[in-house]
Amino acid sequence: MLWGSREIGSPAIGGTVIILVVMTSMINEVLSNRNMRKACRHVVSNKGSAGVDGMAASRLTEHFRVQGAQLVATVQAGSYVPDSILGVGIPKSNGKTRLLGIPTVQDRMLQQAVHQVMMPRFEAEFKAHSYGFRPKRNAQQAVLRAQHHINEGYQHIVDIDLKSFFDEVDHCKLLQLVYRKVKCPATLRLIRQWLRAPILVNGKLQKRRKGVPQGSPLSPLLSNIMLHELDRELERQGLRYVRYADDFSIYLKSKSEAKKVGNSIFLFLKDRLKLPINRAKSGLRKPVQFTLLGYSFVPTYVKGERGRYQLVVEQGSWQSLKQRLKAITRKTSPTPLEERIRQLNEVQRGWLNYFRLASMTGKLGTLDSWVRNRLRCCIWKHWKKPERRRKNLIRLGIDQDHAYAWSRTRMGTWAVAQSPMLLTTITLKRLAARGYESMLEHYNKVAPHLNEPLYTRPVRTVV
Repeated sequence: MLWGSREIGSPAIGGTVIILVVMTSMINEVLSNRNMRKACRHVVSNKGSAGVDGMAASRLTEHFRVQGAQLVATVQAGSYVPDSILGVGIPKSNGKTRLLGIPTVQDRMLQQAVHQVMMPRFEAEFKAHSYGFRPKRNAQQAVLRAQHHINEGYQHIVDIDLKSFFDEVDHCKLLQLVYRKVKCPATLRLIRQWLRAPILVNGKLQKRRKGVPQGSPLSPLLSNIMLHELDRELERQGLRYVRYADDFSIYLKSKSEAKKVGNSIFLFLKDRLKLPINRAKSGLRKPVQFTLLGYSFVPTYVKGERGRYQLVVEQGSWQSLKQRLKAITRKTSPTPLEERIRQLNEVQRGWLNYFRLASMTGKLGTLDSWVRNRLRCCIWKHWKKPERRRKNLIRLGIDQDHAYAWSRTRMGTWAVAQSPMLLTTITLKRLAARGYESMLEHYNKVAPHLNEPLYTRPVRTVV
């Protein structure tokens, strides 16, 4: 049993009572039954890939029930050694790969347990303009704050890109910062072991002497602890800024001031935090050249609103979405229509929920039309033989003569998909009956500027 703080009174010579205060160390809080069970549920619900031991997240509950007591005893005795991390390369939008470190599910559970205890201690002192990996904060809030700064006239932006931040974090510096709030030697030993755990890449173990593995439950908190020092420096200088994890930007009113601030922050990152900067991606930006978390900024072009900017989706995000939709609606893939529609809805709704702040009605209408034509291609291809096509066209309301002629057409599938024959038979209404929802329809539901309460809209006098 893990005990909490309590006072023990014992009589001494002369009747004096000596009060001994037994304080609970952080490791006991981490290893408490309630905290460990909560961490186990969190890891199981997140699913995720297996680590080097091959154990799936779905097996963790049973493993913890059987081995939990032994695991806790091993950690308390100081003899726990974490497994190595599985290194997996995931593709980036620029064609390169990012190395993701996947701990075993048992290590992920322990890291999550430490995270749950550490997070409240650090969250209280994190700054208001830090939005990444924090409770009740998200990327949309960061983008809206950036738009607010720009529309208030702070339109000279210092955009700094940290070069491979998660791979460059200095372990000694990070552990010094953690020690400010975490005095428990056992917990610090665990964190240090996780930071130094070797990574298995292409069958070869590699030592790690710097960096925080992306993919572990503890890495977002550790990155925020490291970059909290940057937030403190920016606030000490009285600057307007927005930070989402390692993506941050500073907003100023003049170019000369932006240059001065950019140089000072560069030196601070290099000398104090030992973090390198990607010079190719960093620089001074105007709003039209600036992108933040997939959003771009363009002038509103509304009379009386000079110098104000609205949010749009950057071109790279459009291209990435189109590639995903193209893969789902590939006509050569033997996927049932219902499954295609389910996958489309999942991708489209997730993308729109993230980019709901942007103005994009016109582009969505064009993209919806393209997606529906690709679905018609898939349906026409699935019908295959001319006789089956003829019968299906008749079922959809085409007279027998036209159905026979179109079923024997030599036109390609893309041309047929855009022809009046399929446009008037495989309609949006019929696709909707099979579960399809257009992007424009979902956007009109979730876009906040299209769903504001009536009393918040400006009153216009009709003359």
